[in-house]
Amino acid sequence: MTDFRDVRADQRFEQGFADPEGQLRTVFADYAVQGTTRLILHVEADPVLRGTGAAGRFMQALGEHARAEGLKLAPRCGYAVAWLKRHPEFDDIKA
Repeated sequence: MTDFRDVRADQRFEQGFADPEGQLRTVFADYAVQGTTRLILHVEADPVLRGTGAAGRFMQALGEHARAEGLKLAPRCGYAVAWLKRHPEFDDIKA
């Protein structure tokens, strides 16, 4: 696993995870900026990572990052909406 990172130039959060064969694959979230709010437009995991829990671990890292940076998240992607609904411990970062 790689560190969570905010690639501001691309308006993308991303993190790498090892697939079952040990190859590094990426989970990312594209976002739009509205002040201190990040509109989460799309979350995607490399197809090989689907079903491994990598996207959920990524979303947790995203939530922790938002909290640490004083950001709010406004999910527009269905996956991000569902994940945040299942994790009320992150209600404080929802816009």
